[in-house]
Parts: sequence; C-alpha cells; structure tokens
Amino acid sequence: MNPTGLAFVQRALSGLEALGSAQVLEVGAYDYNGSARAAFQGLAVGSYVGVDIAEGPGVDVVCSVHDLCARFGPGRFDLVVATELMEHVDDWRNAVRQLKEVTREGGALILTTRSRGFPYHGYPYDFWRFEPEDGRRIFADWDIDLLEADPAAPGIFLKARKAGRPEADLAGIALYSILCGTRKLNHGPGDGDRVARMQEWERGLIDTPLAHRLYVRFWRRPWRNLEKAVARTLRGGGGPRP
Repeated sequence: MNPTGLAFVQRALSGLEALGSAQVLEVGAYDYNGSARAAFQGLAVGSYVGVDIAEGPGVDVVCSVHDLCARFGPGRFDLVVATELMEHVDDWRNAVRQLKEVTREGGALILTTRSRGFPYHGYPYDFWRFEPEDGRRIFADWDIDLLEADPAAPGIFLKARKAGRPEADLAGIALYSILCGTRKLNHGPGDGDRVARMQEWERGLIDTPLAHRLYVRFWRRPWRNLEKAVARTLRGGGGPRP
C-alpha cells in the first residue's frame, strides 16, 4: 500500500458513523509492504479481523476471499477493507460478491486497486486493471461515496455503502487484462501459460533478498517500458529487462 492509498483509507474512515462499535474485516491483510491496519491506529473499533491466504504479519485468520461468507457468514461486518487485492484475483467477480455479501446492510466497503499503466507485479499473481468506469458498474447496486484516481500511480480508490438494491450484473463486464494487453471477460486456458512464464521470470529475478527488496520498491513506479517488456515476454518475444 502506497502513502496515497493509506491517506485515502484514513479520509474514508473520517466519514463513518459509529466507528467505535464497528466490526471491521480487512481482506488481503498480510503486511508485505504496508497495511490498511495502520489507518486504524488510535481509533477504537468493536473488532478488527485481518484475513489472507497465508499466515504472516497482520493476518489473524487464514482465509481466501472466495471463502469469506462460508467462514464468517453473510452480513457479518460493518466495514470491509480490501486494499491492493483485486488485481491479484483471477475470479474477481466471485471476490466482489463475497466482499459485498459479508458486509451488513448499510455497511461500508473501502477498496483500492490498480489501473492500466501500472506494471505487472505478481508475486505470485497479477491479472486485472480497474478503471473508474469499472468501479461504477461493479458497484452500481451500492451508494458510492468516493471514487477517484490514485494521484501517485495508476489506480482507483473507492468507498461505497451497501444500499439494499438488487445485485449488479457483473457477467458482461470486461476488465483490462495485464496478461493479454486487452479487455477480457475471463482468462482462458492459453492465458494460464502466460501466468506460468511470468512466474518463471519472477523466480529468476527474485532470487536474493536484495533483489527482492529492489523489485518490491520499483513495483510502484508506473514504467510503461517495463509493462511493454512484460507484454513481450508473455507473447514469447524475449525476457523483460527491468
């Protein structure tokens, strides 16, 4: 999470009523290079649960985004926070449904994710890019309080409230695929080969702690030349040269 994302979460929290008794869920809570939990420092909440797919800093419960309702039950949380998660989930529609369903009626969701122009940053996966118009369509069934671009790097910030309207139809929404360089409804079997090649490249690049730290640092730089190099690799045209 970059500083502008953290600042957005702090600003979004300032407009929430009854925060002191709120049941809060952070999805994708592993504190790898920053966590939304920092925005809650000094704030009293009813409870705070951080979930991710592996144990680590900031993770209270190991749980996939796809299993939220099975683990916690529908309408369980007053506030759900998901920062820098959605671009890494291939089945983003089910992830959105889970985030929506686990939020109580009238509850809020704070979400940050990446847009087109932000380079590939898998470790281990990276699939999609979300634009403001995508956010509006995906959350057409909610009341959107805030929807804005990240001023520091390609990405969007969203705060929305569950409004009790019929669920938005996500089936026809095509997102920009970082793997394919175009908008797609879903990834197909051939796209899995691209993922495998990209992971192989990552493993070769991130083979020492120093190289890994440098790689993480430069994830945040919207270098179009890196994105083009990655696209060449995925098409089989030679390895990227970061």
